[in-house]
Amino acid sequence: MDEEILINVAQRETRVAVIEQGLLQQIFVERSDSRGIVGNIYKGKVLRILPGLQSAFVDFGHSKAGFIHVTDLIDMRATSEDDLPELPRIESLLRENQEILVQATKEPIGTKGARMTTSLSLASRYLVYLPGSTHIGISQKIEDEKTRDELRHMLESIPEAGQRDGFIARTAAEMVQPHEVLREAELLRKFWTSINQKSKNLNAPAILYEDLPLHLKVLRDLISQNTQEIVVDSRAIYEKLSHFIRDFIPQKAECLKLREEQAPLFDSYNIEDQIQNALETKVPLKSGGYLVIEQTEAMATIDVNSGGFIGRKDLEETIYRINLEAASAIPRQLRLRNMGGIIILDFIDMFNEDNKRQVLRILGKGLQQDRVKCRITEISELGLVEMTRKRAYETLANRLCELCPSCGGKGIIRTAETICYEIFREIQRKYRDFDRHDCLIMAAQPVIDRLLDEDAAAVNELSKAMDVDIRFQVEITYSQEQFDVVLI
Repeated sequence: MDEEILINVAQRETRVAVIEQGLLQQIFVERSDSRGIVGNIYKGKVLRILPGLQSAFVDFGHSKAGFIHVTDLIDMRATSEDDLPELPRIESLLRENQEILVQATKEPIGTKGARMTTSLSLASRYLVYLPGSTHIGISQKIEDEKTRDELRHMLESIPEAGQRDGFIARTAAEMVQPHEVLREAELLRKFWTSINQKSKNLNAPAILYEDLPLHLKVLRDLISQNTQEIVVDSRAIYEKLSHFIRDFIPQKAECLKLREEQAPLFDSYNIEDQIQNALETKVPLKSGGYLVIEQTEAMATIDVNSGGFIGRKDLEETIYRINLEAASAIPRQLRLRNMGGIIILDFIDMFNEDNKRQVLRILGKGLQQDRVKCRITEISELGLVEMTRKRAYETLANRLCELCPSCGGKGIIRTAETICYEIFREIQRKYRDFDRHDCLIMAAQPVIDRLLDEDAAAVNELSKAMDVDIRFQVEITYSQEQFDVVLI
């Protein structure tokens, strides 16, 4: 399906939108004061080894130490999940204060630090270079066996350079000429040599390699045969993209366009509204049904609801149609929101086994378009599908939003009535301190309103029982849950 890539450049922020038929498929955001670190290579220092977890913390120059597991210290790329090697103890591989070269594979997310690995890699347009490894691999998205064999032979024919190194052919290498692959292999080897030499002259912690900025990374990783247009609204960035395309993707040079109109680029394509919708919990479906998407620290859940869809035939057919539409919509929502980790899909219960298989087929077909690795299970007896999606970056919501200061991310706050009863209990706790003192209640407007209206009788009763004058003061800066009981 034809796609367009929009690159919006502001003073301190770059945003990239990938759209198909007017629908936003992916959104990437990079800000100058918080650039991502995935792909960066550092010279780090081991801070602490945790034998019980077979892990270690590594200082790589950021506020939070990086986390590295014993499996991140061994080249696992050529190992299948069914044939895992016996792992050595991490104490035999690392020691405290040891300096090591590490690469970030996951951004810091929440309270967790960045995930690190010593299996380094350098990506280019057609290849991923693996210094210190002998692995030869082909992108899983290349399905034609003849093409895979040709690419494997091409990679194996790359002349040795007197050092251990391996290569992975990326999806873009499917239609490339052999001489271009050889040129990239040579460039990557030279680049790695310079990085390795730089590491010998710096003390840890230090950054050795920083991945491309977002606008160039997009051209390297996202452009495909389906890309019909690349629109950018900054002349300076347009010039940089032009040079990059001429050097590495000349066949797509005509797709690049500069847009210098005053109207914001994303507004012209209705992208801003779609970004806002991607932050909502409820996702409407065309039929009248809807999805409810909720993210927790442990996992994400997606609940399918029939809503206003009543169907035309029997109940099973109605449920089947809703689940089919949901199965088509869910993969886009996962990409758009950049959801990862464990995800539970709660489809409406179906009894027909053929219908279940069809819903799973549609879901799997949509996930095949995802650049991020996904795994799904069969529909359980409870109508649930368990799946995982590799998590390397923050979700869109975490990137653009912060926890509500009133509820702290719970999504609920205690009612004004509840707070009033808590105030009454607090007054009773301070009963002995009220000798020759009056009581001042400081709270938010809804709480004070209730104390003066619905709970006025209770306030008067408490005042008489404790022989204390109770006064009220509205604090506009207080949230509904905040209050103070002050002696005056």
